[in-house]
Amino acid sequence: MKLAKSIEEIRADFPILSMKVHGLPLIYLDNGATTQKPEQVIQLMDQLYRSANANVHRGVHFLSDIVSDRYESARETVRAFINARRKEEIIFTAGATASINAVAFSFGEKYVREGDEIIVSEMEHHANIVPWQMLCGRKKAVLKVIPFTDEGLLDLEAYRSLITERTRIVAVTHASNVLGTINPVKEIVAEAHRNGIPVLVDGAQSIQHGVVDVTDIDCDFFVFSGHKVYGPNGIGVLYGREKLLNELPPYQGGGDMVATVSFRQTTYNDLPFKFEAGTTNFTGAIGLAAALDYLTALGREAVEEREQALLASATAGLSSVSGIRIYGTAPRKVSVVSFLPGDIHQYDAGMILDKMGIAVRTGTHCAQPVMERFDISGTIRASIAFYNTEEEIDALIDGVRKVTEMFG
Repeated sequence: MKLAKSIEEIRADFPILSMKVHGLPLIYLDNGATTQKPEQVIQLMDQLYRSANANVHRGVHFLSDIVSDRYESARETVRAFINARRKEEIIFTAGATASINAVAFSFGEKYVREGDEIIVSEMEHHANIVPWQMLCGRKKAVLKVIPFTDEGLLDLEAYRSLITERTRIVAVTHASNVLGTINPVKEIVAEAHRNGIPVLVDGAQSIQHGVVDVTDIDCDFFVFSGHKVYGPNGIGVLYGREKLLNELPPYQGGGDMVATVSFRQTTYNDLPFKFEAGTTNFTGAIGLAAALDYLTALGREAVEEREQALLASATAGLSSVSGIRIYGTAPRKVSVVSFLPGDIHQYDAGMILDKMGIAVRTGTHCAQPVMERFDISGTIRASIAFYNTEEEIDALIDGVRKVTEMFG
């Protein structure tokens, strides 16, 4: 399956990819932290500020009407992209972290009591651990953890054994930001639903790598961030099943989330506005829609196919370097490789790679329990996007080999 554009045309769409670092061409392999933005998104954001800047849902004048229509059109774009049933199930937030916190607070206020249980996995990003810990602290609930195997697969038998009549919600990542593992979320959701338990899926590391269908997964909540899917910073999405969203109390109060306000009583707006208090990041939402349109036009299946080919090259090449240890060897992965070159500290190796123009991530990747699981202080992570090239993968492998030779 071919992308709708050549790799040369695609790279020309991303201005930052043509820059130099330390006098060398930039090789950007930190896409798991944030993706670069195409010219189509950058120009749209600029145009919005220049000629369509007004508050949404607030005015009857020309500019407000234009931006309100585009904001609601962006909501429909997101709905279609993840195949939600209704656009009212799409809530705009500040990011995946904000979305998880919104569910943890609202769902927790409504349904969690002392002694209740919440299940997460051992491979979660901190953003899908800490909000649930905070909820457990407030409610005197219990956090239970699904372990994973040495190759980076969730132990589904252990998961089933964790579920009890006190389990109130399961929150699990779709794809690990360290291990790359694509978790069997459809199976995880089905098991929870057999026990009447809702599931939140963290899609921050899956949404950019292929087709995500929340109706097929059948999850109750799904979250992701714009900046990890070639869109702007400061915008994210919370998908929630309509019935649940209607039951949950809002987690913030302010303008636009209300129907009526008096000192006697306040009533709340309908979905999705009940969860969008104050002036939303409407320019970010419109920019996010442009990024999703860009991916759709390229061909999402083709994006996934290209990234999987680059992942295979990176994994094979790094494995050929003496002393390399790769963390996360599951058969189904997104395009992420975490590794350590022998006993060389990840920060030292990362800094040397930077001098070669190669941007990788070093450290714990906001997933300290994963590092504890392997008894390491951190890893080097190369996270690959469709705009990366085979030549860049070769440069990474050569760079890592030089690092190991330098340290003897």
